[in-house]
This record gives sequence, C-alpha cells and structure tokens, in this order.
Amino acid sequence: MTESVQQPPFDAVLLVSFGGPQGVEDIRPFLANVLRGRRVPQARLEEVAHHYELFDGVSPITELTERQAAALGARLASEGPALPVYVGMRNWHPFLADTLREMADDGVRRTVGVILAAQRSYSSCEQYRRNVDAARYENRQAGFADVRVTYVPDWHVAEGFLAACAARIAEARDALASETDRPPRIVFTAHSIPTRMADGSRYVTQLRESARAVASRLGTDDWELVFQSRSGRPTDPWLEPDICDYLRTERERGLEAVVIHPIGFVADHIEVLYDLDREAAEVCQEVGLPMRRAAAVNDHPRFIDTLVELVRGTVTRYRGCPLPLVAETQQLEG
Repeated sequence: MTESVQQPPFDAVLLVSFGGPQGVEDIRPFLANVLRGRRVPQARLEEVAHHYELFDGVSPITELTERQAAALGARLASEGPALPVYVGMRNWHPFLADTLREMADDGVRRTVGVILAAQRSYSSCEQYRRNVDAARYENRQAGFADVRVTYVPDWHVAEGFLAACAARIAEARDALASETDRPPRIVFTAHSIPTRMADGSRYVTQLRESARAVASRLGTDDWELVFQSRSGRPTDPWLEPDICDYLRTERERGLEAVVIHPIGFVADHIEVLYDLDREAAEVCQEVGLPMRRAAAVNDHPRFIDTLVELVRGTVTRYRGCPLPLVAETQQLEG
C-alpha cells in the first residue's frame, strides 16, 4: 500500500555527472568503472587509456562541474531558493554514493536532481538514475539516512542552454573570420550510441531540436548533426556519420569552413578534447579545411540561468504537494 505525506521542502540540489580521472594513476581504475559489466578488448582499453595519457590523465570535467555547481549555488543563495549544491559522479570522485552519504550527514533528506545531459537516452539519463538508486540502496544498507531525489524535467530546448550554445559558437565563428571570409557550416556533435538504444529514445530527435534552435538563433540554416566517441564492437551499428568521416566527405563536396560544437556535452572533457581538438582538427588540417571548435557551455552564465530555472521550477511544482513514498530502489530491494 502506498502512503502519502505532505511534501517537505527540498534540502539541496544534486548535480549528477560522468566524472573523470585526475591523474595518470587514475586512468585505468576510472576506465574500469566506465566499462563495468562490458567486455572490451584489452587493445581497445589501452587505446582509450592513451587518449587520457596525452592529457596527463586529467579530465577537465571535474573542475568544470564544480564550477557549474559553485555558480548555481551562488545564484540560489542570492536569488533563492537558498539550497546547497552537491556534485556526484558516476565513474570517479566524488562518487555518487559518497556524495549522498555526505548529504545524509548534512541532514539532507530530499534533493532536486539534475543529470548534466541535455538530451535523453538510456546512457545519458536512465543509466544515471539507476546509478543514483543503487547508491541510495547501498547507503541505506550501510545504515545511512536515505536521500530522495526528484529530477528536473527535460531541458534540451531551455532558453539559457540554447543561448549559451549560440554564444560559444559565435565566439568560435568570430575567431575563424581571420582565416576565411566564407561563412562556416555549424557542425554539432554528440556522443554516438548503438542504434538499438537510439531507436528506443528521443535522443536524436532532441539533439536535432537543440541544434535547429541554436542555428536559428545564429541566423543560419547551414548546419548538420554528426557523432563522435563511438565505441563497442565494429560489427554493431551505431549512430553515424562519424565527425572525421563527415569532414573528409564534405570537404570533397566543397565545404569551405566549419565550426564544430559539442552540443551533446555540457562540459569539455577528454572525449571532446581528443576527438575534436586532436582528431577532427588533424583531419581539417590534412584536407585544408578552416576550422574552429566551439567550447561546450561549461559554466557560461546563460547555462547557469537554465540550471537556476530548472531548480526553481521544480521547487515551485512540488511545494506543498503530497507525494507517494515509493522506494525508487524497489527493484533492487525486491
């Protein structure tokens, strides 16, 4: 039987992100977390590890996520609702279970959850929710108080997010103007996923909706959505075209300049730095294609606007509402 209680106020905000190593010694333990449960050839594992070694094993995603959290917390403190902001990572420190334990120790019992991925798929959203549920279950089994999580709604076309993307692209487009007077094509990138996973989600639809809205703000209809960071077995179909294949093909067809923007990522990290700043940039140099890479939204003030609005809207939506006390980890416990 389901009980209902008067909705208590939220105590905090939890930003949920991918995580990244912070030194060379972290790389392989980090990758083991990323790949848990998946059979990946050792040669492929070493190849990916080398990508991280090129950057001394330090992914900028941790610092950038902490900056996003600090900016959000400052805005909430000054404008309300005054809620502390915590960061929990799926694959590296601060791990979700550790963050939820810290929150429990701080007296947090209900939190607004924000998964830092604008477009929804299993790997970018549902998997993280399951990881949060597993961490909550683990902590309850260890005797810690539970922290219930209420997630914000979809935000792939939120005004502040779109404006931040457009601003990052405009910066790159202006920088490219010194090399060519040709208007560049905007090439949006996102993490490739298996087509069977994509078919069961709104991932590609939401990516296209985001890209189309950003391009509209930039006053152009010359844009395309492509994919990066493909992994898995070569025989399995994944979303295409790959960014490097696309650049070579389109250059042969007359493409004269390009700005690449990772719209599927809200923070620059190793996959962005390696796949775009190294591999894609090398392809562009090889084929003589003027190119600039636009930064992810990172801690752009307009993106922080979106985070504030998401938290504020969720607090308003549930204020004073009775909610069922249904354990979100019921499947794990059952």
